[in-house]
Amino acid sequence: MLVACATEEASEAEPEANAGLETAGTVFIEEMTWTEIRDAIDGGMTTVILPTAGTEQNGPHMVMGKHRYIIEEASDRIARELGNALVAPAVTYVPEGDVDPPSGHMQYAGTITLPNEFFMKLVEYAARSFRVHGFTDIVFIGDSGGNQRGMQAVAAELNEEWGGEGATVHFIGDYYANNGFRDWLMEQGETDETIGRHAGISDTSILLYVEPAHIRQDELAAGGGFEGSGVSGDPTRASAEYGEVGMEMRVDAAVRQIRAAMGSM
Repeated sequence: MLVACATEEASEAEPEANAGLETAGTVFIEEMTWTEIRDAIDGGMTTVILPTAGTEQNGPHMVMGKHRYIIEEASDRIARELGNALVAPAVTYVPEGDVDPPSGHMQYAGTITLPNEFFMKLVEYAARSFRVHGFTDIVFIGDSGGNQRGMQAVAAELNEEWGGEGATVHFIGDYYANNGFRDWLMEQGETDETIGRHAGISDTSILLYVEPAHIRQDELAAGGGFEGSGVSGDPTRASAEYGEVGMEMRVDAAVRQIRAAMGSM
């Protein structure tokens, strides 16, 4: 059902998408030249997605860049379904806890944090840059929890300042918090305990589907295998099959919310 729904929605936007992608064959801004971007905007690619993703510990079995790999795959799919969108480089420095004393994920080696006020300033000026160049709809999507509040606040502040002139910012929270994947996993027989809250079934499954080489199979263990592992849940129950459904549900939730925000484009 999920795939069919996504396909039907994508077909409505397909003429625009094909026209916009003829320029460079990619939706990623960092893979395009400035003239290709200019021409894409002139040709109707006036939506830009700003993905944000934490660089954080994900237990002994999953790499630090988990969120980036997942959000880039999702953003590619979202942009192509919308048909008129490009994707900005992912922001991988987000709030992850305090530095002194270390808190949250900052208690684990390799995590990088950015205080929320600086993270907000970063996404604010990314949005201001997009508006200068002619993007009329700016979409904020985050794959990790610590950056949701900041993106929502920046979207509200810029929309109040701009008053709908030049560009509108859309905070798309459904991708992360209202996609239905957890409920679906429960329907498959999983529990709150096995799903967990971090580096458990959900993210492990999606990364297995997107980039399986970034899962250390020999390190998979319930609860990470030891106290203080950074894992909540049982990643041994993860699967690429679960992950495919999770990716589809996240993308579908985002596309629905974006289209609703833009008036069913």
